Amino acid sequence: MSDDGLRRPRLRRRRPPRDPAATMTLIAHLTELRNRVAKSLLFLVLGTVVGFLWYDHGLLTFLTEPYCALPGDLRLQPDGDCRLVVLDVFGGVLLRLKIAFIAGAVISSPFWLYQLWAFVTPGLRRNEKRYTVGFVAASSTLFALGSLLAYLTLRKGLQLLLTLAGDEVAFQLTAELYLGFVISLLVAFGLSFELPLVAVALNLVGVLEYQTLKRSRRWIFFLTIVFAAFVTPTQDPFTMLAMAGPMVLLFEIAIQIARFVDRRRAKRAAAEHFHDLDDDDASPLDAAPSQLDAAPTPFDDLRRQDSPADDPAHSRG
Repeated sequence: MSDDGLRRPRLRRRRPPRDPAATMTLIAHLTELRNRVAKSLLFLVLGTVVGFLWYDHGLLTFLTEPYCALPGDLRLQPDGDCRLVVLDVFGGVLLRLKIAFIAGAVISSPFWLYQLWAFVTPGLRRNEKRYTVGFVAASSTLFALGSLLAYLTLRKGLQLLLTLAGDEVAFQLTAELYLGFVISLLVAFGLSFELPLVAVALNLVGVLEYQTLKRSRRWIFFLTIVFAAFVTPTQDPFTMLAMAGPMVLLFEIAIQIARFVDRRRAKRAAAEHFHDLDDDDASPLDAAPSQLDAAPTPFDDLRRQDSPADDPAHSRG
């Protein structure tokens, strides 16, 4: 039989065996980071395409609704219509791309957040990897709730800022400045609601304890109010309190979750103190010497009975 008639077996590339110690070289870390970043960028591009197509089908109307809902005497438009002004030829194109990119980042956030957490999980223990789905779901939900709260309070805050100029002043806002203001407010609220989740994540991996959060509760609440005062683009008390109030509540929920997790972790550690040891391993006992007279023994009672000092007859002579 000729060599041409022989079929050569195909060589398949096998994945390298997984290291049980979860150790990786620097090249492996960089390769993993490159793959995760590439997948995140792919989801971000797809989300941007969706945002670009959604721009004319409700996205722009959704962003301009708080401004258009204001009283007509605040807007300088003779026909009573609600329109934003663009002062540049390429301003409309750049504005659409900017809004599409931000909308794409929000739409694809569950996917690139999963890639971020998947890059971190190899360095975690097995019981810590199960929080991946919960972390992605909770972070996406909190960001959406923060953005929704910002959108609901946007009209009141915008009306308060515009009415401070007086009744003789009417506004003609540009699309770039107004939409940039709205997007920055939505993103600020969304990211701010993620901070309590970071505290919970640090507690779950054992970095931040409940006692630390309990001792720092007052400082956390105070710094939350200061943070809301600096982060809110409107700088008005109404928007600041709208951000600080839910954040304080979320931080209190995070502290109580840390309390439950630490209490459960302490009970598990007390129940499984010696269960993980092999038969050949030494128990973690205290090897320091102790004093012999630290505790009474049965021989002390016998010695006390035989002592002549305790005999009443002997004491009377």
